[in-house]
Order: sequence, then C-alpha cells, then structure tokens
Amino acid sequence: MIIREMQLHESGLIRLIDRSELIESIYKMNDGVLEAVPAGHECPSWDEAHTLEMIERFEKELRGGGAAYGAFDGETLAGFGVLGHRFRGERQDRLQVDLMYVSRAYRRQGIGTKLMEELSKEARKRGASYLYISSTETESAVHFYMANGGRITDQVDEELFKLEPEDIHMLKKL
Repeated sequence: MIIREMQLHESGLIRLIDRSELIESIYKMNDGVLEAVPAGHECPSWDEAHTLEMIERFEKELRGGGAAYGAFDGETLAGFGVLGHRFRGERQDRLQVDLMYVSRAYRRQGIGTKLMEELSKEARKRGASYLYISSTETESAVHFYMANGGRITDQVDEELFKLEPEDIHMLKKL
C-alpha cells in the first residue's frame, strides 16, 4: 500500500471507492452528550449523483488550495482523505477533514489512520492547530475519528453544522 498526495486530475478515481457498510448503530448529540441509537441497515455505495458530488467536492478543495492523499493498492484507490483549504474557527486555526473514505474491502487495515496522519502533517505544515471533523453519525466513523484523536467539540462551525446537522462535530489537536 502506497500513501501519496493526489492531484486534481485524479478526482475520477473516487469512483473506485466502495463506501458501503452495515450500519449497526448511529450516534446523535443530545444536550452535548453522545447517544448511540440502533440502526441495523446496509448503506449502499454511492449512486452516480453522489459520486459526482464527491468528485466536485474533491476538485473544489484542491482548486482552492486544499490537499488530498490517497492509499493505493497498485493502481486501485483503496482510500482517500481531503484537507479543506479554508481556515475556520474563532482563531482561524482549524482546517477541515472535508472527505475521508476507505473502501469496504480495505477497512480495518490501518489505511484510514495513515491518511489521517498525512492530513494532520499537512495541516500542521500550513499552520493549523486543529483538524475540524464533521463526521457522519455512523458508529464506525465516530469511533475511527475518536481513536485518531478526535474529541466532541462545543465550538461547532455553524456553516458546516447547517450543511450536515446530523454529523458529529469534533476537533483533533495537532
């Protein structure tokens, strides 16, 4: 497995990602407390509309000055993460993990952690003190980010919250 920076022209490789998963439970924020809620359903991979949305987000961030890292198994993109280009927060000291996905067949092999390490290094290099994480509410995503240093924040980015109000918002100190 090779982890390397991805370029704008590689955005179409996102089509190789199988984001499907069995979602046994999700999390909700209830008065600042994380609560598990049973879900028990299969989440399919992206349809064409969602795939195009992911490609568009990838390209927008890279055009704006963000960065993307991919995990490659030969020519196959096994996972990727995108660091947002815009500083956020009261002190303008946070960069967002805009996208982070590892294909189903490649999960639980440390790939996501390696991608987070690359995003963290890049964010530090750019002068950020924190990564801002707007995690999907799935148990697997929330546990992944927490295992990689993410902590629930009470300093929610209002713009990101409006876009994804069900997400679990976290900060990771760099």
